[in-house]
Amino acid sequence: MQPDSSGRTLAFEAAPEPGSAKPDPILTIHGVSRRFGGLTAVDVEHLEIQRGTITALIGPNGAGKTTLFNIVSAFDEPTTGRWQLDGKELRGRQPYHIARAGMVRTFQLTKSLAKMTCIQNMMLAAPHQRGEGFLSALFGGWRDQEAAVQAKAEELLERFNLIHMRDEYAATLSGGQRKLLEMARSLMTDPEIILLDEPMAGVNPALVQSLLGHIEALRDEGMTVVFIEHDMDVIMGISDWIAVLAEGRVIAEGTPQQVGQNPVVIDAYLGAGFDDSDFEESS
Repeated sequence: MQPDSSGRTLAFEAAPEPGSAKPDPILTIHGVSRRFGGLTAVDVEHLEIQRGTITALIGPNGAGKTTLFNIVSAFDEPTTGRWQLDGKELRGRQPYHIARAGMVRTFQLTKSLAKMTCIQNMMLAAPHQRGEGFLSALFGGWRDQEAAVQAKAEELLERFNLIHMRDEYAATLSGGQRKLLEMARSLMTDPEIILLDEPMAGVNPALVQSLLGHIEALRDEGMTVVFIEHDMDVIMGISDWIAVLAEGRVIAEGTPQQVGQNPVVIDAYLGAGFDDSDFEESS
């Protein structure tokens, strides 16, 4: 294991090549394509996500990044292909099945329920709730479950510095706070992997470092994080591994340093005239 240019030591080794094999992939995507009429938005021959890492998915606008997220999280149907989480086939499953299997995602535009409070948003995401059906009401088991769900929701709100907004409507939160709420809510399902779609977009700079700290903490606790981002300072500063998409295809993979020095990436994503020393400075 070799440290990268930022001094981080990678916990795994993989070839810096498109579709490279990983020693312990949690998510494997094979032959996934998505076509809209004559437009091919996604055409991923093979992509593996290493367990317990922060992997950035980057590429120019229209590269297919969000479409790929939508497919693997079952918010869109692929034209071809399949993907597995821990070896379990996920094609054909519903979004809630995939969440229960251990993979959750956030969105570019947050999906908080504006007319519900923060604690209600959190508790709504808890899986396997029995509710107040006849048998639950008769035997009282739902009350114990509700108390446990509420305690977990409050713990996560505390972790994400939102406990003071516990009883405030989600509509009153700032853009950055809504990003924090969505990330906190996604953890109510105890996922193994979380997909973050542009988590820093529209966030006040004062909250960016907080979000980055939470992402690193999730990785340090053993969770796998895959995120889409356009801010190169963020990408180079936090990623363990980067996969680059262009025109729907994976054109490069590697550490931040390797990707930053890849001429294919510079041409396709960053444009002619980009100075790759910017990567090293960001790292």
